[in-house]
Amino acid sequence: MKYLLLSACLLGSACIVHAGDSNYLRSPMPDTWSYTEAAAQQLPSDDAWWQGFGDPTLDSLVNMAENANFDIDIAARRMESSRRQMQIARSSYYPQIGLTGGYERSRSQGVTENIYTARATASWEIDLFGKITAGVRQAKSQYRASRAEWVGAMVSVAAEIAADYMQLRVWQAELAVAEAHIERQDTIAGIANTRFECGLVSKIDVEQANSILYSTRATVPALRSSIHSTINAIALLVGEYPQNIAAMLSRPAPMPDYRRIIASGVPAELLRRRPDIVAAEYNLAAQAAAVGIAKKDFLPTLTIEGSVGLQSNGHGKFFSSDNLAYSVGPTLSWTVFDGMARSARVAQAREEMESLVDTYNYTVMNAYCEVDNALAAYTNAVRQIAEYERAADASEQFLDRSLDLYRQGLSDFTNVANAQVDYLTYTNSLITARGNALSALVSLYEALGGGFETNMQ
Repeated sequence: MKYLLLSACLLGSACIVHAGDSNYLRSPMPDTWSYTEAAAQQLPSDDAWWQGFGDPTLDSLVNMAENANFDIDIAARRMESSRRQMQIARSSYYPQIGLTGGYERSRSQGVTENIYTARATASWEIDLFGKITAGVRQAKSQYRASRAEWVGAMVSVAAEIAADYMQLRVWQAELAVAEAHIERQDTIAGIANTRFECGLVSKIDVEQANSILYSTRATVPALRSSIHSTINAIALLVGEYPQNIAAMLSRPAPMPDYRRIIASGVPAELLRRRPDIVAAEYNLAAQAAAVGIAKKDFLPTLTIEGSVGLQSNGHGKFFSSDNLAYSVGPTLSWTVFDGMARSARVAQAREEMESLVDTYNYTVMNAYCEVDNALAAYTNAVRQIAEYERAADASEQFLDRSLDLYRQGLSDFTNVANAQVDYLTYTNSLITARGNALSALVSLYEALGGGFETNMQ
C-alpha cells in the first residue's frame, strides 16, 4: 500500500499529506477496545484530565510544571524556531531588495578621481513551477510537527508528575500501615513477654514476637527514603528545588480514588489526537513536500533582477539625471547536467519518505498497544484490589482470633506470628494494587494523548 502511495506522490509535481489522513496505515485501527466489567474509558471533556482525580495538590503541581518544566520549555523553543523557519520560507514569495553605497578614490596617468555610488538592487524569483510553495508547505508541516511535539511534552510531563504523585501517596500509605502495625506488634510483643514472665510460655514466643516487630521497623527507613527521593523527582519535574515544595507533599494525604472507569467504548479516533501520531503525520507531510522540491530541481528557475542607482566622479551634481544608471531583466537558469546529483537527491528523498511511512505505522501500532496494555492493567488491578481486600479482611480476623486464643492459652504463638506477617503483607499488597490501578489510569490518559487540544489547523 505504501509503495503505491509513494509512486502516486512521486509521479506528481508534489505530494500533499494532511494530518489525520490514515491512508498511510498498512491496516486500519480497531474501532474500539472491548473489555468486560466497565473496562473502557471515557475521558473528561476538558483539557485538564488530571483534575478528574479530584486532588488539588496534583492540580497545583501540574500547573507549576506548565510554567517551569525544562522539557516543556525546550519543546516550546523548538516550536518557536520552527515557526521562524516557516516565516523564512514564506519570505521567498517576495522580492529581495538591497541598498549599496560606496566611495572609491583612484589615480591613473596622473589623474585622480573620486567615484561616488548609490544603488538599489532587487531580485525576485518567480514561483513558476511551485517550488517556493512546496518549500512553504514543508516548513509549515515541520512547524506543526514541532507544535505537536510541544503538546506531547506537556502530556508526558503531566503524566510523569501524576505517576510520581500517585507513587508518593503509595509510599506514604505504606509508611502509615507500617507504623500502625508496629504499634500493634509492639502490643503483641508485650503480651508475649508478660506470659513469659508469668511462666506460661517459653522465651521463644518473646523472641519470635520481637523479630516480627524489628523486621517491620526496618522497613520504615527505606520507605522514608523512597518518599524523599520521590519528592525530589516531582520537584525536578515542576522546576523547583525540593525544599520549595516539601511542605505541600510531606504531609500524608489519602490516595486519589482509582474508580474512574465507566462502561463506554474507547473509539480508535481518540488515538489520532496523540501528539506523537500528529507529529509523525506532519513529519511525513514535510518529507512529501521535500520530494516535490527535489523533483523541481530538474525544472528551470525564472528570476527577475534589477538595479537603479547613481554614480558620480564628484565634478557635477550627484543627483543629476546624467549620473542615473539602471538595469532590469529576467534571468532563466536551468541546470542541464550535474553529475546525477539531482537524481540522487530525489532518490534520497524517496527513501526518507518510505522510512517516515514505516515510522508512522509503527507509531500508530505502538499507540494502540499502549492503550490496550493500560486498559488490561487497569482491569486486572481492579480485580486484584477486590481479592486483596478480602485477603486483608480475612487475615485481620485471623490475627484477632489467634491472639484471643493465645491469651487464653488455647493456641501457640506461631499462629499469631503467621497472622501478623500475612496481615501486613496483604495490607501492603492492597495499597500496591490501588497504586497500580492509579498508575494504569495515568498511563491510559497518556496513551490517549491526554486532554490537551492538538488541533494544528
